[in-house]
Amino acid sequence: MRPFEGIRVIDMTHVLAGPFCTFQLATLGADVIKVEPPHDPDMTRHEGVIPALNEERRGTYFLSQNAGKRAVTLNLKSTEGQQILKKLAADADVLVENYTGGSMEKLGLGFDELAKINPRLIYCSMTGFGHTGPKRSHPAYDTVIQAFSGIMSANGTPDSTPVRVGPPMVDYGTGAQAALAISAALFQRDKTGKGQHIDIAMLDAALMLMSAFVTDTLATGKAPAPHGNQHPKYAGYATYPTADGLIMIGAWTNKQLSRLLTALGHIDRADEVRHAPRADIGDARESDAALIAGTLMQKSADDWEGILNDARVPAARVRTIDEALAHEQVASRQVIQPYGEAVGHGGPASLPVAAYKYAHGSPALNGPPPMVSQHTGELLAELGYSTEEQEQLRQAGVV
Repeated sequence: MRPFEGIRVIDMTHVLAGPFCTFQLATLGADVIKVEPPHDPDMTRHEGVIPALNEERRGTYFLSQNAGKRAVTLNLKSTEGQQILKKLAADADVLVENYTGGSMEKLGLGFDELAKINPRLIYCSMTGFGHTGPKRSHPAYDTVIQAFSGIMSANGTPDSTPVRVGPPMVDYGTGAQAALAISAALFQRDKTGKGQHIDIAMLDAALMLMSAFVTDTLATGKAPAPHGNQHPKYAGYATYPTADGLIMIGAWTNKQLSRLLTALGHIDRADEVRHAPRADIGDARESDAALIAGTLMQKSADDWEGILNDARVPAARVRTIDEALAHEQVASRQVIQPYGEAVGHGGPASLPVAAYKYAHGSPALNGPPPMVSQHTGELLAELGYSTEEQEQLRQAGVV
């Protein structure tokens, strides 16, 4: 049994951060009901690398965080659509929405209103900047938050900065924070019997993803300078070219740096750095870097990865994503799993699931990503609507 079996989640989110949050709950067994406008579904349905799937409104951007959900369409600008949503909320455990601040309240579907119907409801609001402050009503995407938060300015090299992080890390970081907050609120509800309103901001999540940098800035009043793939103080914590490919070395501590130098054949220097003051390690960065760089050119990155790892030095060849996915280490973790009947058109037969496993009841996919409105009839029937009433709602554009 997975932890959230028996938990029902209303997913009123779109794009990446919100859907990833509810997807994480679904992998833990929750019944996630994705609510979309009839004529304006989640924009990621049209986004991805396979045109045929985009046409079917199941683009690869949609697949990656919507597998196993049930999909319903509702026109929430209509009174009937609002009533159906309220009926869903009456028996739900969690509602997650990521509309611009104040939008749900204008529809009469904010936390205060739904809490009257279901006092045990966990209501999670996800926005770019949160529900307080001068930017509370401003829209945002991952890249906008990267710019505002300082992530772009912290990334890159002194010559190239600012550079945005390629993958939408803020979206996924926000979704992970939200899933944690919801999980904790459900645990809290078991003790108090009360629901909860959760206010999640992408900006706040971005700052949490930079906790060490934020702390340094609080201490000095100055943002840390970008330094690309080379640490400005420690030669053992950097990327180097080899005879074939690049290798990233993570020899941070004196002990690790000593092991690195030993593995490279620089025994005398290895003995010196083992007990040297950290300041001395920093002062010798350039000379140590020259020793390391010269030796690494003698073998390939793959060869050095094996040698250094055997010497207990953190190191990895710089890989592309397809190379990483092909490695047996990834296969051994079950982070990528099949979701059932494949979507076709050359789409992936497996998807990323979660970054952890349990001894029992591990995260798993409940099924394929849904088509638009695929489960509308099923869910309306569960709410007591007859076949005739469902057709009337369709004719009126409510569903």
